[in-house]
Amino acid sequence: MSTIEDHKYWLSWSQISGIGPILLQRLYQYFGSLETAWKASPAELRKVEGFGLQTLEKVVQQRSKISPENLLIQHQKINPNFWTPAVPEYPQLLREIPSPPPLLYYRGVVDLQENSGQKPLVGIVGTRKPTEYGIKWTRQISTTLAKHGFTVVSGMAAGIDTESHSAAMQAGGRTIAVLGTGVDVIYPYKNKNLYQQILKSGIVISEYPAKTTPNKTHFPRRNRIIAGLCRAVLVMEAGTKSGALITATYANEFCRDVYALPGRVDDEPSQGCLKLISQGAGLINQQISELLMMLGAIPKLDVELPILDSTPPSSPIQPKLETPKLEPELQQIIDTLAVDALPFDFIVQKTGMNTGLVSSSLLQLELMGLVSQLPGMRYQKI
Repeated sequence: MSTIEDHKYWLSWSQISGIGPILLQRLYQYFGSLETAWKASPAELRKVEGFGLQTLEKVVQQRSKISPENLLIQHQKINPNFWTPAVPEYPQLLREIPSPPPLLYYRGVVDLQENSGQKPLVGIVGTRKPTEYGIKWTRQISTTLAKHGFTVVSGMAAGIDTESHSAAMQAGGRTIAVLGTGVDVIYPYKNKNLYQQILKSGIVISEYPAKTTPNKTHFPRRNRIIAGLCRAVLVMEAGTKSGALITATYANEFCRDVYALPGRVDDEPSQGCLKLISQGAGLINQQISELLMMLGAIPKLDVELPILDSTPPSSPIQPKLETPKLEPELQQIIDTLAVDALPFDFIVQKTGMNTGLVSSSLLQLELMGLVSQLPGMRYQKI
């Protein structure tokens, strides 16, 4: 199917009330194309999970009033640039989440290496009213990430978002702003200059069409896009009711890494971060080099980072330490783990053991220095 064909049917289905991202994914997976789904009978549509009688009635009533060809022509007059999950340009990581936006609008300078996953994206989110402490660390980390080839993703809101976008661009890097409005609507308007700067070297994206104005329901939903685009999300400062915690929740659901900046226990802007850390989020500390290594950065030659292995080439090879004899369940888990980190649920499934036994066994192995826990409830053999 051509790109034009993809666009007009993804667009047409998205106009039918009650058909959201999840149902669209099911339609696409069941029929193989949304054109085939569009032409399917109600009896055929009924076979798709989630299509009840009320949804079918809406489809029958509304589908007959839509001409996909005419709809696309009219839509592109004010929305010339958008992707659907069926085209190769659509961001790969975002395509893999349970509810990818059916239409992803964009403005700015596209970098297809970002979309394909060849260039890593990291989300930075936080409060709209940061402290000097939060601003300092946001600028420092955004600058470091940009200089090491990461693209910084945020929501162009006031506060932490603004600082992360600005610092990344000042460091010569790219940034992506995910909006809760149309890509032609600047919100907050005081970020007009920031918006224009992003368009020159980065990109703004949204699941909402042009001229969509701010709506309080849009911003929590756009947070799933920030999490879905990125391999990790960093929460710099967040109160107990901060929208940044929604982004962190999505990141956990999508099996992304979550890191949080610690703060004082009596500071409200740190309460959300401290909660995330208590739930297993990675700790952002002074050793930014450790964060870079966890994110998979390749250090640039002109940036000094701690040397990982200082043993001279001529030094004798150290003898390999033997693993102590383990109880059967501990040995089974060690045998399951590989060099790459594995999620807790995968370990449970692979071993066939109950979750409580797996959890206590992993803790024992950690205390023995044989296993390390990584953010996102992932475990790795040492």
